[in-house]
Amino acid sequence: MFDDFTTFCAALPPVGSIAGLDLGTKTLGVAVSDPGRTVASPLETIARTRFTADVDRLLWLSESRRCAGFVLGLPVNMDGSEGPRAQATRAFARNLTRRTDLPIGFWDERLSTAAVERLMISFDTSRKKRAEQVDRLAAAYILQGALDRLSTIRRNLSAPPIG
Repeated sequence: MFDDFTTFCAALPPVGSIAGLDLGTKTLGVAVSDPGRTVASPLETIARTRFTADVDRLLWLSESRRCAGFVLGLPVNMDGSEGPRAQATRAFARNLTRRTDLPIGFWDERLSTAAVERLMISFDTSRKKRAEQVDRLAAAYILQGALDRLSTIRRNLSAPPIG
């Protein structure tokens, strides 16, 4: 489990999909990247029941997609502090490390669900459809932000030194 995103990136193998997670109290939104880590795609919304059942499904999805790591959206408060939801996300990640050796990183998810909701409203998506899709779309939004940052980190590491 890595708090520092650069360290998380260094722990990843060079190629392989990454799973993005939007952890809620009732659902777990899941998205995955392509193996080249350029595009995030919404995959599934898991209705949360018990931790073991939720993680069994999550690990099955990650294995079937040959994922190399996980990015969890970290619900940080607007002032940058961490409240109960962020603590619950960190606890979920700690428990997940007991079931997988894949690297787990965090991504600031402030306003991700709100951004996805606004986008869906702009497309005139019905309230029912929004409710069905928002969690996995939020997971894709979180994962895409992480993928974009990962791309920047890789570019900077491979750039020749200036001077």
